[in-house]
Order: sequence, then C-alpha cells, then structure tokens
Amino acid sequence: MAKPNEQFDAIVVGSGISGGWAAKELCENGLKTLVLERGRMVKHIEDYPTANKDPWDFEFKNRRTVAQQERQVKQNRTGYTTRDESAHWFVDDVIHPYNEVKRFDWIRGYHVGGRSIMWGRQSYRLSDIDFEANKREGIAVDWPVRYADIAPWYDKVEEFIGVSGEALGKEVLPDGVFSPPMELNCAERDLREKIANSYDDGRVLTIGRTAHLTGDKAHDGRSNCVYRNRCIRGCPFGGYFSSVSSTLPAAERTGNMTLRPNSIVHEVIYDPQTQRATGVKVIDAETGENLVFNAKVIFLCASAIATAGILLQSKSERFPNGMGNDSGELGRNIMDHHFKAGAFAEVDGFEDQYFKGRRPNGIYIPRFRNIGGVTDQPNFLRGYGYQGGASRGTYGDQIAEIGYGAELKDLVSHPGKWSMTLMGFGECLPYHDNKMELDYDKRDKWGLPTYTFDVEWKENEWEMRKDMVQQAMEMLEMAGYKNIRPWDDPGAPGLGIHEMGTARMGRDPKTSVLNENNQIHNVPNVYCTDGSFMTSASCVNPSLTYMAFTARAANHAVNQLKKES
Repeated sequence: MAKPNEQFDAIVVGSGISGGWAAKELCENGLKTLVLERGRMVKHIEDYPTANKDPWDFEFKNRRTVAQQERQVKQNRTGYTTRDESAHWFVDDVIHPYNEVKRFDWIRGYHVGGRSIMWGRQSYRLSDIDFEANKREGIAVDWPVRYADIAPWYDKVEEFIGVSGEALGKEVLPDGVFSPPMELNCAERDLREKIANSYDDGRVLTIGRTAHLTGDKAHDGRSNCVYRNRCIRGCPFGGYFSSVSSTLPAAERTGNMTLRPNSIVHEVIYDPQTQRATGVKVIDAETGENLVFNAKVIFLCASAIATAGILLQSKSERFPNGMGNDSGELGRNIMDHHFKAGAFAEVDGFEDQYFKGRRPNGIYIPRFRNIGGVTDQPNFLRGYGYQGGASRGTYGDQIAEIGYGAELKDLVSHPGKWSMTLMGFGECLPYHDNKMELDYDKRDKWGLPTYTFDVEWKENEWEMRKDMVQQAMEMLEMAGYKNIRPWDDPGAPGLGIHEMGTARMGRDPKTSVLNENNQIHNVPNVYCTDGSFMTSASCVNPSLTYMAFTARAANHAVNQLKKES
C-alpha cells in the first residue's frame, strides 16, 4: 500500500481503458507508478460474481427489486445496465448524485477496471476526415494532430488488445492490425451483397471491428472469445480486452506498479515556483482520511467528466478557475454519440438456416455522408455509421409472460422469424455551451462538490437523425425485406456512454486546454488522456482512440523525464 507523501515517478488517476494503458506504458518504461482508483478492488476472474450464472440462477429472472431500482434510477436509463447480472458494476445514484439543467445520462462504474469491464468493445480508428473536419468547416478549434501522428499507436494498441475485423481499404475508416473477423450470418450476407450491388456512394456492410480475441496469436493470460455473450458480467476467459485482464497485469509484472483502490482524487497540486504539478490530494473512500501523493508526472484518466471535475477543483492563485483553464474551455464542449435512430425489418427466405453460438458482435456500415471535404447533405454536417445485425426471434418475442410448461418447451424448439436492425450512430458537434459545472452548495458524502450538466442535442444532430432513419428504411426496402418500421428514440446526451471533450486539445492555450501531446498547455507534467482531450467526436466508438493517444502520451512523458534527468 502506498504511503502518504510517498514520492513516485508517475501517478495515474483511474484504472479503466485509459488508466490501464497509462500504467502499462509507464511501468514498462521503468517508472515507479501509483495507480489511484476511486472505487473498490476488482481482481480478474475471481471478482466476476455472475459470470457463470445461467438464467435460472437469478432469483427474479435477472430483474432487480423495487428498492434496488430506486438506488440506480439514472444508471437504469440505458435499459440494460442494471439487470441483476450487471447492476453491481454501476454506481449507486444515491451515494453518487449529480444535477441536470437538461437531462444528461451519466453512466458510471467505480471499481478497478472501470468501464473497461462493461464496454461495448467496438474498436474503430479516426481518419483524417475526422481530424481535419473542424478546420475545414470553421467549427470549434483544429485538432493539433493528424492521422499519421496516431497511426503507429493505433497499430501498437490493436496488436496488444486483439481486434478482430475485416480490412476494407476505405479512407473514412482506416484499416488496422486485425485478427480474423467474426462471421456474418446468412441474412447479413444477403444485405451486404444487395448493398454492394445497389449503391455507388461507398456503402459497404462489414462485421464489427471488436476487441475480442480470435485466431492463433497468444495473449498473456487470455484465451479466445467463446461466444457466450455474457460480456457485461466480466469475462473469466479474458476473451475481450479489459484493463483488469490485460494492461494492469502487464504493468504489475514489471514490479513498478502500486495500485491503490478506494482513493478519490479531487485536486492536482500546483507549485507556482516550478510551474508544475507536484502531486494529488486524495480522500480515502472508506475512512475519509485526507492524503497527499507526490510524483514527477501525473496522468488524469478518470473519464472526461471526472478529469474535468478534478481540474476545476484544482484552484490556485495562478489558476483561479481551475488548473489549465486559461481558455475558459474546461468542462465545456461536451460531446457524446446520438443513436437509436434507424429501422427494423423482417427477412424472409432463410427459414431453414440458423447460427451457432451467441456472437458478441454485430454488423457495421461505415459513414457514407459528407466524406472527403464534399458536403452532400445540405441539412447537416459530418455523418454517421450503422450498427446492428440480423437474428432469429426467441420465445420471449412471441409470448412475453410465458414462464414454463409444455407450450414453452415446444416453442423454444422452433426459431422465430429472421429480423434485421439498422441503428444509426451519429457524430455530435462540439458546442461551447454544452457544459458541466461544479455545485458547491450540493456536496457528496465526502464533502466534494457535485456536478451539474447543461447539455443538449442541437439542430445538426436532429437533422442528421432524419437521414439516419430514412436511409435505413431505404436500404431495407431495397433489399426486399418486409414489415419495415422506422426507429427514432433519441434519449439524452450521455446515453451513448461516450462522453468526451471537456479538456480539448488544440494549438493555442487561449482556446484549448491541452497541447498535441495531451499535456496541459501551462502545466506540462499533467497529461489528460481519457475522453476529455477529444477536439471532435467522429461518428465511431472512441475507446480505441483513447488508448492510442494514451500510449503515445505516456511514451512522450517518459522521454521528457529522461531529458530532464
């Protein structure tokens, strides 16, 4: 256990997707690194309590009691996070409150491994179409990097975590280091062929690129995905990437990592003489004790919201509005992906075919709108991709209240109809007035200010959603499918669980918080590498990008320390 005021080479705040990568890279480069996690300890395999439970092992058919539901009202806005199989991974809203000027769905997991245990695992690269969009359109600020700067780090991350997928040769979705792709089923192959034969605007249907192990390559302590599709419970096989099965063990093997759970970081300490950070202030979540830990370099990987919250609380004479907040952009430009817009259909003609296993992956149709500097849609900027897939219905689709008996036994032996779902996943623009703020009048149980959100979708997102629905319906109609139904359930920002942009990168400290290396402009030994650094959102899942930027920033920090020694 780390001792108060103990000196480390590096401190990493957070142990999820970004924190795990920071720990791995810093430790493997010889830095004595303290990893601080605000939540409880989780050990790979032994701390996945529901991983091997079957449906009949849950007392209330995977449902929570009314009393339990009342403690996770906001966490349950997704509709799937707080089932009995997974509710233990998500926070208690009573203990961890937040405030909303406009609805914001802040979905969190406070434990070692963070949301890397429960993430959706879709892993896509940003392209120069994404990195250049702000500059090309005169929106927000320009990214201070381009794809060529990040490509080698995407390679490194994909090689280590294992990403299965298919190379497409498309500029809008750069190819990567892939293990063998998962298979499309017969209905998905049918739609893929019909799209290829009917469109000349670059549309293609492929299997999702996902961080699940396939193929023959060995990964320390992990084995290939076995298609159980119980991923949200924690995978005892290590079939998908998480920090507790992969990066944290790699850091631990070096002997350089000290991991301290139940450690709530709330302030980065600034030294005006050196103009650098010297450490962090911590509250022990169990005892309430106030602690200080010191280090030469600090990585904030606590999530876009928590990292911004820590910096906003890190006030000093030099930074009266929060560390690094010379621009006034800290806590602003909150983005997420808007989704749940598309269409459903029934697929005839494959009644004699089924599939084996529970593939934890779906299809992907990459962005085909407004590509390469050409604006083909006058009503909105940027674009969207589609996720989804085809399956055959189960007994629950036919008889919702059935529980047991001869009818059930007969019905489950007959697969339902094939159905196809296309769900758009769209980019949100960075808006200065989409923000979070500290509320010192409403404090949590540790006496820290709570966060207030004022975030909304705007006209560009609403116009994009219309096209998401229309194009999904047109593709299903083109394919000859039946009973086509539109789908538009916008929810609120945060529901995509891809919150980002609160401490954006940029070229100028007057308009951004971080530089091209993820350093705070005027506090160069503090790096932010979770979703906070994102200057724009793209329309693809962002976690792979967080990991690539984290690995790059960690190696930059190591080289800087070497120069200074």
